[in-house]
Amino acid sequence: MLATINKMSNLQLELLKMFRYNLTENQLTELKDLLSKYFVDKVDSEMDKIWNEKEWSNSTMESLANQHTRISHK
Repeated sequence: MLATINKMSNLQLELLKMFRYNLTENQLTELKDLLSKYFVDKVDSEMDKIWNEKEWSNSTMESLANQHTRISHK
């Protein structure tokens, strides 16, 4: 078990300590939603930061979305 614990992230370990009891399905869903929102907000904030630092616009996004960066494997 110790080897398994050492492979867990600090977040996983902290959540294990915090939630040693069973949650209802509704509580579990609410917690998943809360954690998802937290990480979405973090990504959104970082993207806003990059957008402003690089002075991107909607046309920049369209250009990036239309780039073909795949390598041909012929």
